[in-house]
Amino acid sequence: MIKIIIAICALTMVANVSAQKDSTISIPKKTLLKKSIAPLSLITAGILLSDSSFEKSLNTTTRNWVGNDFKTSIDDYTRYAPVATMYIADLAGVQSKNHWFDQTKNMALSMLITDLITKAIKRGVYKIRPDRSNDNAFPSGHTSVAFASGAVAYEEFKHSNPVLAYSSYGFASITGGLRMANDKHWVSDVLVGAGLGILVTKIVYHFDYLFKWNPFLKSKNSVLVPNYSEGTVGLYFSKRF
Repeated sequence: MIKIIIAICALTMVANVSAQKDSTISIPKKTLLKKSIAPLSLITAGILLSDSSFEKSLNTTTRNWVGNDFKTSIDDYTRYAPVATMYIADLAGVQSKNHWFDQTKNMALSMLITDLITKAIKRGVYKIRPDRSNDNAFPSGHTSVAFASGAVAYEEFKHSNPVLAYSSYGFASITGGLRMANDKHWVSDVLVGAGLGILVTKIVYHFDYLFKWNPFLKSKNSVLVPNYSEGTVGLYFSKRF
């Protein structure tokens, strides 16, 4: 698992160097490396805690607290709550960083890339789930997708409405917590999933100046909403006449 954190750190540093070399385009003042500190810390913590006695003890404590027969499917829906939060805020007229099309573009990219990376790691890391249902526990896919979308909502509203921005991370955290309560994931799976989702979104937003094309910039009557289900990304389009 140490190889995973080395690979992710290397990818982040290469992306940061690539951005710094591009002097013809105005790039964000804050370096990608600084933006990556929090998610990389989550990933590192998750890797260090994986298979530890603390992790096993926390799992036992959590199950004893919620009950050994606890089971809920709410986490299947809370992972998409940040997406709903962002579009509801748009409809309510809350000021955002980007136009809805750019939001959708960043959301789709962040969720898709996060899902691909998560699945790739799952295939390469053998780790049994707490309930022993299968051996692809690491990292948590529900959590990584939830934090990817949560990070997009955060980026969009962190300056105009911090409460709304942080609430998206709240929904993502609830998703991670429920995965543990459902006995589907260990704390390390959740931490790494959260870190991956945030990291990918940070990278997407850092480089979004490279794909600013927006055919709907002057249109106020069209809406494009992403749909993500079981690893498949789709789009819903509507236009008001």
